[in-house]
Amino acid sequence: MNILNKTFNTAYNTAPFADIKTEDFLPAFKIAIEKARAEIDAIVSNSETPTFKNTIEALDYTGEELDRISSIFFNLNSAETNDEIQKIAQEVSPLLSEFSNDITLNEELFKRVKLVYDSKSTLELTTEQETLLDKKYKSFSRNGANLDATKKERLRKIDKELSQLKLKFGEHILAETNTFEMLLTNEADLSGLPDGAKEAAKQLAEGKGKDGWLITLDYPSYIPFMTYADNRQLRERLSKAFGSKGFKGDELDNQNNVLEIANLRNERAQLLGYKTHAHFVLEERMAETPENVQNFLNELLEKAKPAAEKEFEELEKFANSISGSVSGVELQKWDSAYYSEKLKQKLFSLDDEQLKPYFKLENVINGAFTVAEKLFGLRFEEIDTIDKYHEDVLTYKVIDDYGELVSIFYADFFPRAGKRNGAWMTSFKPQMIKNQVNERPHVSIVCNFTKPTPTKPSLLTFNEVTTLFHEFGHALHGMLANTTYPSLSGTNVYWDFVELPSQILENWCYEEETLKLFATHYETGEVIPMELIEKIKASATFHEGMQTLRQLSFGLLDMAWHAHENPSEISSVKDFENKAFAGTNLYPDVTENCMSTAFAHIFQGGYSSGYYSYKWAEVLDADAFEYFKKEGIFNKKVAQKFQAFVLSQGGTENPMTLYKKFRGQEPKPEALLRRAGLIK
Repeated sequence: MNILNKTFNTAYNTAPFADIKTEDFLPAFKIAIEKARAEIDAIVSNSETPTFKNTIEALDYTGEELDRISSIFFNLNSAETNDEIQKIAQEVSPLLSEFSNDITLNEELFKRVKLVYDSKSTLELTTEQETLLDKKYKSFSRNGANLDATKKERLRKIDKELSQLKLKFGEHILAETNTFEMLLTNEADLSGLPDGAKEAAKQLAEGKGKDGWLITLDYPSYIPFMTYADNRQLRERLSKAFGSKGFKGDELDNQNNVLEIANLRNERAQLLGYKTHAHFVLEERMAETPENVQNFLNELLEKAKPAAEKEFEELEKFANSISGSVSGVELQKWDSAYYSEKLKQKLFSLDDEQLKPYFKLENVINGAFTVAEKLFGLRFEEIDTIDKYHEDVLTYKVIDDYGELVSIFYADFFPRAGKRNGAWMTSFKPQMIKNQVNERPHVSIVCNFTKPTPTKPSLLTFNEVTTLFHEFGHALHGMLANTTYPSLSGTNVYWDFVELPSQILENWCYEEETLKLFATHYETGEVIPMELIEKIKASATFHEGMQTLRQLSFGLLDMAWHAHENPSEISSVKDFENKAFAGTNLYPDVTENCMSTAFAHIFQGGYSSGYYSYKWAEVLDADAFEYFKKEGIFNKKVAQKFQAFVLSQGGTENPMTLYKKFRGQEPKPEALLRRAGLIK
């Protein structure tokens, strides 16, 4: 099978997974890079005067085949990987990094881009074209085009090393997650666990030919055990295994990787004339500077910390009241979920086991689809005419009110050995308008929910329901994209704006009007009772202070690593991390554990100097949802404005400008603080 083809002979031009052999990838990458290089050479050797069309626009459309192969390959490396794919990733990443540098460090190409950029005031460009021109110029100037030859060579070396280090970081975490197993043979050790979790643990053990119950570090196994298991020693063992990933001083240790990544990023930024990596990154964010991020995080910390400390004190008091321990309980990290769940049950008479029967996975998926239909007129038709990369994957055709194709949609919900933990949205093909054809995107969401067992379907916790809606919000951002240029399409927006569509959609999960659409008991068909809806709403701000403090601690750790002017001074990853966490600690430190060595968001993914953006986007989403609440959560006029100015526009304009076009004003943090119960 020749995977080197931007137009596959498949339904809807989808990826032909069934015909792709792993060994096809490396040669296909090499040929695609050469093809893309030839497209760049054609732009450079064009004898005509550089124009927006023959230089800037032409540049944005280059490498289409390479982009498609990359998206297929790297999505497989996250969701269905193996040793062979990981080996190819280590070979391919430096090649792609080198090719990217070949473009941004191409002096003749930069001359053409600069000529167009310098004549910007004389050109009659649309807003989208102006944005693309600025973005292309900055992609050169921010990536070394103005450096001398020696510095350019150093930049190439840094980028090559970083691409390999990030892959190695992720491979270590996946290997650690897959390696750890806690096999329990005494049923008493499962005391407190719900029947569904016990059955899933039994099924896991049987799947590996073992007797007993198997607990792993995959979220659907780890979280129920930490939340419900009465055996404190086993919770401690599991918690320490989870918290020590990449921090054991063995061949999977990530401490040196963390230090090397931080140092190389800092060196790269300073090479380009920036004070730190954070200064480099934030120049292209709504927040603009590390100082603004620090002020933002500290302002929220000031509001959240007193509430968090009060909540922690109450939790410790509650734990002691029910523990039966003579000496009293000093709360540890492995007690957090366990006692929080028990306190929540006491305060609200509510626990996930009560709710899960109303959240059968298939019903929740249909609920998300119904919300999208009511807001944006989308319809999802499950199809079996396209290839899947794994039998668990669900595939859909998305159409609008006129029956026109909007998107192809993939959904992948269950954990397996070749799949990393967590949840994410991605795409296999971008949206763009080329040769007057509006190419529609192929979008995917990937999660890790509990698999069905012989006696029960996949039943979600309420937290998993909001996770599904969150990723589906990202997917809508990709699906409803309607821009001309691929680099500005869909989720190609400022990083602190990208979470708005995902986080706003979570709000619908708390609304009676929404829950009545899909929350029905999987056995009886009964619609979720009003009293449970009221309890969900009442408990929505439970331990919000502690949750906020936790999120802020991650943002502060990220900024500590990336706004540091000289990370070469850091000798101990653990000591450095402890200093960063000093103002947010509630629980005693666990010597064996380290967050940084498994913090994939910032050391493997794209969130370096950007973890604050979750909270930043919460300010936006709370403010935006207040508008929906005021006009009606399914108000078509507000939904159309959100689609017109946020979901369809991608990165064509400054995000604050787009937000104000939708909302009519800048976002106010009070909406978030009100929703969190931190102010009245």
